[in-house]
Amino acid sequence: MHNNVKPVLDFKAVIKEKDRMVAKARKSNYVNTLKTLKSVTLLEDKAKLAGPSQVEVTGEIYEAGKIIIAVGASTRPLPISGADSVRWLNNITALQLQKLPASMLIIGGGPQGLEFAQMFAHFGSKVTVLEAMPQILPRQEPEIAAELQRCLEEEGISIHTAVRVERMAERNGKKVVAFHGGASAREVECDEVLLAAGIKSNTADLGLDKAGVKVDKNGFIQVSQYYQTDNRDIFAAGDCIGKMPLETVAAKEGALATENAFTVPVRTINYDNVPSAMFTNPQVASVGLTEEEEMKRFNTCLCRTIYMNVVPKALAVNETRGAFKMVVHPRNYKVLGVHIVAPFAADLIHEATIAVKHGLTIDDIIDTVHVFPTFSEGIKRVAQAFTRDVSKMSCCVE
Repeated sequence: MHNNVKPVLDFKAVIKEKDRMVAKARKSNYVNTLKTLKSVTLLEDKAKLAGPSQVEVTGEIYEAGKIIIAVGASTRPLPISGADSVRWLNNITALQLQKLPASMLIIGGGPQGLEFAQMFAHFGSKVTVLEAMPQILPRQEPEIAAELQRCLEEEGISIHTAVRVERMAERNGKKVVAFHGGASAREVECDEVLLAAGIKSNTADLGLDKAGVKVDKNGFIQVSQYYQTDNRDIFAAGDCIGKMPLETVAAKEGALATENAFTVPVRTINYDNVPSAMFTNPQVASVGLTEEEEMKRFNTCLCRTIYMNVVPKALAVNETRGAFKMVVHPRNYKVLGVHIVAPFAADLIHEATIAVKHGLTIDDIIDTVHVFPTFSEGIKRVAQAFTRDVSKMSCCVE
């Protein structure tokens, strides 16, 4: 056996398999489900509001007692000089490429930008990431973002933070992106540019003004906490309202908006209790408040961060990339937030979600026996870090 033989990637086959999986999921999750709903009529066309209680589809007007808008969101174009004349990719078109780009520049160091950065780096592309804010994952805890950046840079991904993209152009069949970072100006030449720096609501040309539905400056539909617009008979849910753009949240908001439309509008979500995850390797997952948010609410904070090298399982399998951060109430020690970068973080976050949702304290976590050795012990260890030095203690200590 030749240990130095690198596996060959068939990029076209990857895209073909993605198309097959998407088509299969779309059929089973949506098309087949709709067929079982006898009272639902599906019209596949562009619709717009024609009045306070009217929807127009292909010239036909439909009257409705209640209307729910769930049009989603898409990649937000950036006001960059030359961007209009350069063909850039988004999360959809990047996965329609038929040839693997030798190099890719990604504008945006949020969850989507970093997932695509690592994916294409693993495929074999040379990847550069530009982020306007001082850190990648601007809404994440600094310690979590820094640990993930370290892991990504170890894999050869080039990351530049606190930069301002000045212009884009095409030159000799390549795309050229010029940017400023601090006092220095730089240019990067690449085969493809992926835009992943935010989303815009798909509300243009919907005729919202005809129905008395207001949007904010970014086009997101303005709703009450019960998903009701200024028109009391029109509700909106999902990414088009811009609260928390996650598929799980959109599904929950849609269900609650529907219940509110048909009954009394009293149902809502406590977004502090909603976990989120990003599927880099290692993964990142979060629930509840960050240290910064706790400072805003209580004018003080009580937080601890531990790194994976104090988790016995991580040492046993030689996988010490990662960190756990816990935010607790400054007076009653209830767990307010947990933030993880680790293998399987998306699975680990659910214990933390239950703790945040049900107001468990660090003592509740510590008193609970955890399986040894597991990555899940990281949550217990970070809770113990409020009461002791976890770098100097035996395994399985309460």
